[in-house]
Amino acid sequence: MQVAQGDLGGALTSYRDSLAIRERLATSDPGNAGRQRDVSVSYEKIGNVQIAQGDAGGALTSYRDSLGIRDRLAKSDPGNSGWQRNLSVSYAKVGEVQVAQRDLAGALKSFRDGLAITDRLAKSDPGNAGWQRDLYTFHTFVGIAQVDQGDLVGALTSYGEGFAIVDRLAKSDPGNAAWQRELSVSHEKIGDVQVAQGELADALKCYRAKFAIIDRLAQSDPRNAGWQRDLAVSHSKIAKALRRMGKVAEALAALRRSHGSWFA
Repeated sequence: MQVAQGDLGGALTSYRDSLAIRERLATSDPGNAGRQRDVSVSYEKIGNVQIAQGDAGGALTSYRDSLGIRDRLAKSDPGNSGWQRNLSVSYAKVGEVQVAQRDLAGALKSFRDGLAITDRLAKSDPGNAGWQRDLYTFHTFVGIAQVDQGDLVGALTSYGEGFAIVDRLAKSDPGNAAWQRELSVSHEKIGDVQVAQGELADALKCYRAKFAIIDRLAQSDPRNAGWQRDLAVSHSKIAKALRRMGKVAEALAALRRSHGSWFA
């Protein structure tokens, strides 16, 4: 409630008070995995507030404290998919802070550690869409870190692996707007790498594929401001690719459509 109201200081105090209680309970019953999990959740919530406050260093410490507990729980019961997923979430949280702090090597390791977990979970239950989405997300995280490191070839491979997953998800449930949007994002990320590599024709195909998806979503819900923003961004990406290809007239037309989308 305090976070929703914008009272981050109050929320941090409340979460720390809760942490103190949970730590006492966990200490009194070290073998109780549920109480250990509760402590890890408190650390994560504290980290989330610290991120919102701009305290990346404090958040990293909190997330690592949460990760340490979750790592022990996961190792104590390797067959517990809940413990395993919680650990992967911690790796994602740590990795995101490391990216923000420009510790790219550390971020890449964190994301790859999370990827290894989600890969095992996805293989253990191929029909579980949640596990598949997690796997797609970690491939994307790895790709982002690789782009930041300048490893465009590696990033394209990572994004491609993620694309294959989200493409299957989107095809399995065409009416799922979330899957469709994730697929559009995947097209865009691949296109961005191709632009950086100078593969402008391939990038344009990706941007247009994204546009086709977002256009359908926007038409299905014209009042959705998020779809309209995505549509504007899509037009802008197409315009930039066309301009770099020397197709100025087409680029200008796409740019005008972009401005129209913003004010739809």
